[in-house]
Amino acid sequence: MTSYRQPGVVLTDHRFTVPLDHSDPSGARIELYAREVVASARADANLPWLVYLEGGPGRSTRRFVGRQAWLGRALQEFRVLLLDQRGTGLSSPVNRQTLPLHGGPRQQADRLAHFRADAIVRDCETIRPLLTGGAPWTVLGQSYGGFCATHYLCAAPEGLATVLITGGLPSLDATADEVYRAAYPRIARKVEAHYTRYPQDIARARAIVAYVAEHRPVLPTGYTLTPEAFQSLGILLGSGDGSHQLHYLLENAFVRTPSGPALSDAFQESVASALSFAGHPLYALLHEAIYAQGAGPTDWAAERVRGEFARFDAALTLAGEAPLYFTGESIHPWHFDSDPALRPLREAADLLAARADWPALYDPARLAANEVPVAAAVYHDDMYVDTAQSLRTARSIRGLRTWVTDEYEHDGVRASGPRVLDRLLALARGDA
Repeated sequence: MTSYRQPGVVLTDHRFTVPLDHSDPSGARIELYAREVVASARADANLPWLVYLEGGPGRSTRRFVGRQAWLGRALQEFRVLLLDQRGTGLSSPVNRQTLPLHGGPRQQADRLAHFRADAIVRDCETIRPLLTGGAPWTVLGQSYGGFCATHYLCAAPEGLATVLITGGLPSLDATADEVYRAAYPRIARKVEAHYTRYPQDIARARAIVAYVAEHRPVLPTGYTLTPEAFQSLGILLGSGDGSHQLHYLLENAFVRTPSGPALSDAFQESVASALSFAGHPLYALLHEAIYAQGAGPTDWAAERVRGEFARFDAALTLAGEAPLYFTGESIHPWHFDSDPALRPLREAADLLAARADWPALYDPARLAANEVPVAAAVYHDDMYVDTAQSLRTARSIRGLRTWVTDEYEHDGVRASGPRVLDRLLALARGDA
């Protein structure tokens, strides 16, 4: 272990080895990385542990500096573990460079099947006794981290002192089709709200998508920008300042050149950064699999369901006068054609989309008998996680206390400083 300091905190790096497949403990193993954070003044204190599960799937935990966002509130009473979930960050990273070490597309897909919430929770239960001496710990789950925390309540509640969920109460039984059928109307509302705030962006977005449809530019990173890829910038609209970010991005799109208007280098660089999955390919590979629970293959659900909502068809938009509708948090087959970080993984992605034997992740009977204190922030009209589905799940977990708020978007736990975490702790303890 290596320890070092930042302002006000002591950090310690931890590395663990765990089975790739927890049902085969003598088989292949992978490494997990986690960063322990404790307030400098309490570095030697016997503190309870809080483990943070990041959103995703497939995103490494955030690299905080000092006491940023919610971390300062947590450090008032906890020793915090920031876990890079398996396959992310410094935890045996999974990407186009590493997956070929394990075989061809079939072997890659079989390996990737071990990177969902069930395996993440087994990882947590493997390392928890090593850190806490066997004591249960508090879990803070943001977005997909909340999906993992909900599975944790089903699979290993004995390891939990308290569960705190922000923007991450999953449906217990919705199929991927049902998830996206609920998602597209929410996305449309976010797009309409953006255009109400920035009406000048209606013409800008139409001009950009018309240019992209004609020229199919290749960005400096090798990313092929298509109308569908441009529309996927709507993922920004789910965060608190995302509408503003999108507006500033669009206003910088064109420059005059000797050959006529062209997409500016600055715009192309920003778009390439926003759209690339180079830093989190597992997000694209496993996004639909997190909704798969033995109800057959997901079969590229977001792409199929999108066809039911004509307003998201860029070609129809350009043929008429309607505003362009951006899309949001959805993964499509064309991602694996456009993005050079994903192209080598297209066959593995197709095999995952065709996989039909995903095990169930949630146990309604265990949740109905839950005894772990649980509190959840549900963001009103959250673009990424359906509010109605979250509230149905909230009613299914015994003792769960819910805070429904429209003060924040999906990133409330980060954007609010200490407030969201403070509120959840008070709810879980019966102090609010």
